[in-house]
Amino acid sequence: MHIRLPPRCMEKIFVTGAAGFIGSNLVDRLLSDGKTVIGFDNFSTGQNEFLASALKHPKFKLINGNCLDLPALTEGMAGCDFIFHLAANADVRFGLEHPGKDFQQNAVASFNVLEAMRVSGVKRIAFSSTGSVYGEAKMIPTPEDAPFPVQTSLYAASKLAAEGFIHAYCEGYGFEGYIFRFVSILGERYTHGHVLDFYKQLVEHPEKLKILGDGTQSKSYLYINDCIEAMLHVINLGTAKKAEHRVETYNLGTDEFCQVNDSIGWICAQLGVKPKLEYSGGKRGWVGDNPYIFLNTKKIRATGWKTTLTIEQGIVRTLKWLQENKWALDRR
Repeated sequence: MHIRLPPRCMEKIFVTGAAGFIGSNLVDRLLSDGKTVIGFDNFSTGQNEFLASALKHPKFKLINGNCLDLPALTEGMAGCDFIFHLAANADVRFGLEHPGKDFQQNAVASFNVLEAMRVSGVKRIAFSSTGSVYGEAKMIPTPEDAPFPVQTSLYAASKLAAEGFIHAYCEGYGFEGYIFRFVSILGERYTHGHVLDFYKQLVEHPEKLKILGDGTQSKSYLYINDCIEAMLHVINLGTAKKAEHRVETYNLGTDEFCQVNDSIGWICAQLGVKPKLEYSGGKRGWVGDNPYIFLNTKKIRATGWKTTLTIEQGIVRTLKWLQENKWALDRR
């Protein structure tokens, strides 16, 4: 299924985090659909290589800017019809080493995006949140209306704060908001997460592999193109326009999960190695790591969207991209 947005649905689109993994794939997709796209990125983690194709496109403009710079945001998005706010600090594992980073780059930056929208007259936004906002959920698979537990990571807490600002702006200023709570995303241009970590280790020393935790951590994953398709699908349907408070929230993930040990098996089989596995022990890889993330995706599936790749297929696609782009190993 390939959703093409109607000409008047989104004419000119502003994408924060445009040089990142998800952002750059989205930019390419939007351009292929004939949209005019303004990319906004400070390149703290984004890569110039990811925008190589977009930079040659006549309907793409790149702004090197920071979401903490409200005047730059406001000027950049003037005249746009829709905002994809994907920029964020996503280093969950190291959040406690720089506690202000998640607050500034996730919560404050999101507030700035919304305020720039208000000033610029842009009223439609899609936001990349996270399944981590459910903390260590009691309901598995976890639906969108599950009770929120105590937050266990600064990353999730800051994303939840951003969701709150979106709700308030949509209610107060008549915005139309789409909140997407992702599981971990896999695929081409992947430069952050366990597949990269394991691959990098196995390139350096294929005889051994160090694993955080005990390997039984269970999580769901989603292929990048399926993620983008899901977002465009419900935006195209305009579901938030019909919502009571003009915001719709969707879990995005597969209808399956795997253990870290399963992922290790697929990675090692693809690479043709049989390393000695060295576990650090415990149910969590680090403080704030959720040992079990499996989201209920019935809500978005009811709209007609469905995945095209399994988790294993997504991991294999990711590995193949990393093997063909080894320069990415040293960028994060």
